[in-house]
This record gives sequence, C-alpha cells and structure tokens, in this order.
Amino acid sequence: MSRMLTSIFMIGSIGYFGYRFRYRIINLLLRSGWMRRFAVGSVMSFPGVKSKMMQTVFGRYAERPSEW
Repeated sequence: MSRMLTSIFMIGSIGYFGYRFRYRIINLLLRSGWMRRFAVGSVMSFPGVKSKMMQTVFGRYAERPSEW
C-alpha cells in the first residue's frame, strides 16, 4: 500500500513539475539540431497540421480576413 502511494505521489509530482516547467523543457530538448528536426518532421507528418501551416504561410491575400 505504501509503495503504491509513493508511486502515485512521484508520478503526480513529475507531472506537476513537467507541466509547470514545460516551456523550459521544450526549449532544452529543441536546442539540439537533430531533435528539432525530428520534432518538426513528426508534427508536419500530420495532414491537418501540414495543410493549415501551408495555407497560413503560402495562402493568398484574398483568403485573409479583411481589415476594414
């Protein structure tokens, strides 16, 4: 029983600190060139993300909201 509570507490603590320092952890991981290339390649392999990114970057002016 004590071992199970300790495990739950440790997992909760790791989750809390992982969430609290998520941007520092991401910056630390993406500092490496090969890790950054792997992360971008993984995210761009999703069809919805890739099409939205390409539409945002290379979209036509008529598709953007007008500024009236």
